[in-house]
Amino acid sequence: MKKMMLGNEAVARGLYEAGCRFVSSYPGTPSTEITEFAAKYPEIYAEWAPNEKVAMEAALGASIGGARSFCAMKHVGLNVAADPLFTASYTGVNGGMVIGVADDPSMHSSQNEQDSRHYAIAAKLPMLEPSDSEECRDFAKLGYALSEQFDTPVLLRLSTRISHSQSGVAPGEREEAPLRPYEKDAAKYVMMPANAKGRHTVVEARTRALAEWAEQAEINRMELHDTAIGIIAAGTTYAYAKEVFGEKASYLKLGMVNPLPKQLILDFAAKVEKLYVIEELDDILETHCRKLGLAPVGKELFPLEGEFSQKLIREKMGLAPVPFDEFGEQIPVRPPVMCPGCPHRGMFTVLHKMGLTVSGDIGCYTLGAQPPLSAIDTTICMGASISGLHGFNQARGEESAAKSVAVIGDSTFLHSGVTGLMDIAYNQGISTVIIADNSITGMTGHQENPATGYTLKGDPTFAVDLETLCRAVGIHRVQVIDPNDMKALEAALKEELAAKEPSVIICRRPCALLKRKVKPGKPFVIKPDLCRSCKACMRIGCPAIRMTEQGAVIDDTLCVGCGLCKPLCAFGAIAE
Repeated sequence: MKKMMLGNEAVARGLYEAGCRFVSSYPGTPSTEITEFAAKYPEIYAEWAPNEKVAMEAALGASIGGARSFCAMKHVGLNVAADPLFTASYTGVNGGMVIGVADDPSMHSSQNEQDSRHYAIAAKLPMLEPSDSEECRDFAKLGYALSEQFDTPVLLRLSTRISHSQSGVAPGEREEAPLRPYEKDAAKYVMMPANAKGRHTVVEARTRALAEWAEQAEINRMELHDTAIGIIAAGTTYAYAKEVFGEKASYLKLGMVNPLPKQLILDFAAKVEKLYVIEELDDILETHCRKLGLAPVGKELFPLEGEFSQKLIREKMGLAPVPFDEFGEQIPVRPPVMCPGCPHRGMFTVLHKMGLTVSGDIGCYTLGAQPPLSAIDTTICMGASISGLHGFNQARGEESAAKSVAVIGDSTFLHSGVTGLMDIAYNQGISTVIIADNSITGMTGHQENPATGYTLKGDPTFAVDLETLCRAVGIHRVQVIDPNDMKALEAALKEELAAKEPSVIICRRPCALLKRKVKPGKPFVIKPDLCRSCKACMRIGCPAIRMTEQGAVIDDTLCVGCGLCKPLCAFGAIAE
């Protein structure tokens, strides 16, 4: 019997069935649920690591220790883990190791739109790319077989659409993979130059062997129908092309996207009249075809950016659009906003009021850049708020430092912000950092982190004390403020910005959705007879407040009773 599974759930099922023992990841949409589902299997040890580099190093250590291991991350997380990734290609594995990386075409929840296939090519690692949930499960299992057969980590490339869509999967039984014996082997695992030179030779030989395997692999297959059109595709674009053309085209479906076969592609091209390559993001398959002397239609027709769809493929291939019913009215756009009661709202209201330059970071608090708060000047990558502010203020001087802050979440601070804070202290900077501590990893769906006091599986554990950590790296001025106390926060900011030394303000208030810590209060109301429609209450951007012809209204199904709006009204119209 098949069961409907998310692609991410199916990957976790594949880990379970393959006998995986160890999983370490850092949450990142669209990859997060893989680790959450894996943690539900008692046979798998699963953990959240502080960042992706640590997760990959832990997974590699478990592999060297003889266990089948896994780590997952989103595409930008692979940037963080790139250092161990490239060296793991040289060391190879003991127990099989699979690395899940989920790309995000169209940037649904990301700061860039990179194509992780480049990492597979650069690191000279095999990469598999499934097209549906069943292949997610199957390719995860295949990854372990290839890993141990060819002594290599294996990359499993997903995308937002594959990770978060559902299709049928027939669950199988777990096949236990015994813990392999560990044997001391410095030539294989100690990557100093003399040993690494020999391992590079091993990597090149392995790549040639994998390319030969790709020529005969069942996951790389021809589907011959009408040969007027031949389409080479992988992942989502294979599924979309099949939905558009059915048996009116032939397909070369590639399940391994690195290394790519040569003869198989040439043989397919010889069987079709016109060859197309359909791939999201970069022209990697197309470039490979051109190196083989072929002239496929590719990126001159299909875009280099954005997520593809059946509609886009029909349009670019000159086919008539499929008719569909439309709504009779224009549906208003719902911009992303912070939740009602969000602890970051008061913080950004104060920052906006004070007119400060704000170096932002990655998290749900990045929404502080959106109107009406419009309080963030830069967002680069995780941890860059602190180190970026240090460079900004070193370039612009003390006057700049007195008018600028960094904002970073608790999980992001532990991920990669603490090293930036060390940089400020060590190099005698005078920047002020705000740690927005909402007691959870919020943006990716409430995952635990080293400061929450709980593990991935919900077990109580040691919680990092952020105040003590900040002082330990050299910050003497540390304050803890409730961000909903906007007067106290403004006073603290004025005090710390005036100081000629680095400082940290921890804005501590739990996420409004964190049920174990937050009980919603009574909703507030706006008294219509006192409301003057001045819109002062709209300045905080709370989705529970809206304007009508009669004045402002609070939606009591959304309001959580935080009371942040009450002091904004000069006419006393807002009350419990």
